[in-house]
Amino acid sequence: MGRLEGRTAVITGAGSGIGRAASLLFACEGARVVCVDRADTAVETAEMVAKSGGKAVAMVGDAGDEAFVKDYVLRAQTEYGSLDVIWANAGISGGWVPLHDQTPEQWNEILRINLVGPFLAIKHASLQMMKQGHGGSIICTASVAGLKANAGGNPYSASKAGVVSLVQTSSYSLTGTGIRVNAICPGLIETGMTRTTFERARERGTSDKIGQINPTQRGGQPHEIAAMGLFLASDEASYVNGQAFPVDGGLTASMPFAGKLRK
Repeated sequence: MGRLEGRTAVITGAGSGIGRAASLLFACEGARVVCVDRADTAVETAEMVAKSGGKAVAMVGDAGDEAFVKDYVLRAQTEYGSLDVIWANAGISGGWVPLHDQTPEQWNEILRINLVGPFLAIKHASLQMMKQGHGGSIICTASVAGLKANAGGNPYSASKAGVVSLVQTSSYSLTGTGIRVNAICPGLIETGMTRTTFERARERGTSDKIGQINPTQRGGQPHEIAAMGLFLASDEASYVNGQAFPVDGGLTASMPFAGKLRK
């Protein structure tokens, strides 16, 4: 049996990158997956799951819209009979806009998707899980940008710091329910959000410099974040709650330093 055999998982941002990798991995481990994205590439992900022998359906919509969040929670229940895991992974970067050029409108949109979206996922998924009465696992994608400066723009970093706080406070709000709430803080991962960085480095012949400031000295891949999500979704993480885990090659393990460390 797989580690998620017989369980239903909703994954937002499933149309590409981390969300797609997680959908494929969770299905491989026995989960029935609801693939959610605002892009219709969610349908492609569900088709990929089906071709690999798994079960998945796709839903296209806005993860920051409460009506749609209710819909994907209901779809999991009506399609597969339960909701056991949700990974609120959808997010946008907003780019590197200088502080004095940022607008309230930019901040509102980034916070709406990156922070309000996970809040809505926790709110409505936990209600369904509580009705079922056997607990569940809620995972949110934060970022190293929510832990330290210079890994993202101001609104993006603030939104991800908010996600870290959200999982901490929500884990206590759900005390006694058996529902665990945790976050993953990816470092530099090759996804649609960072593709330009990786492609430009390859064009310049400097791809070996990507991730050079972390001790693993490389960037990460979506499947490496999906693997942490699988752990948090599984019973192996039954005593893990209210935590935010960096998966960043060791980037956040150090204070800034210049030059190479002595061997």
